[in-house]
Amino acid sequence: MNAPNPAPVLDVWCELQCPDCHTALDDIRALRERYADRIEIRLRHFPLEKHKHSFAGAQAAEEAFVQGKGWPYVAAVLDRVDAFDRTGEPLLVEVAGELGLDAEEFDTALIDGRHILIVDADQAEGKAIGVTGTPTYVIGGERLDGGKSQDGLRERIEEIADRLLAETAGDDRA
Repeated sequence: MNAPNPAPVLDVWCELQCPDCHTALDDIRALRERYADRIEIRLRHFPLEKHKHSFAGAQAAEEAFVQGKGWPYVAAVLDRVDAFDRTGEPLLVEVAGELGLDAEEFDTALIDGRHILIVDADQAEGKAIGVTGTPTYVIGGERLDGGKSQDGLRERIEEIADRLLAETAGDDRA
C-alpha cells in the first residue's frame, strides 16, 4: 500500500512589525480559508534588523502557536503594527491576554527565550534560500517576494497550489 502524498506546503516568511506583512494579511486569510486542510500554511520568521521589536514578536508568535492560537495572534498583532512599533513587548503580552491566552506565560517566554532557536533557525533558512524581506512566500520550490509589491502574488500562489494539489492527487492534467 502506498503512503499518501504529503500536503503541499506554503511557507510565509513574515515578521510582526512589518507594514507589508500587515497588508498581506487579507491574502493570507483568503489562502488559509481556501485551502484549509489541503495545504499546510506555515508561518516562518524573518525578523528584520530595522524593526527593533521584530525578534520579540517572532518569539511571541511561537508561544501563541504553542498555546493553540497562532494565526489569530499573528493577525491581531499585525492589525496593530503601528502600535507595536511604538510600544514593543507590552503590546505582545496585551494581545495574548485579549485572545484568552496565558499572558503571564507569554511574558515568561519572552524573558526565558524558549523560542529563540526556532526563530534563529527560520531566519538562517530564510537567508540561505534568498529571503531578503517580508512577506516572502515559498511554495513548490518557488520563492515569491511580496516586500516590493504584492500585486498578483495571491493569484500566483493559488496557481501553484492548485497544480501541486492536482499532482498530489495523481492528476497530471494540471
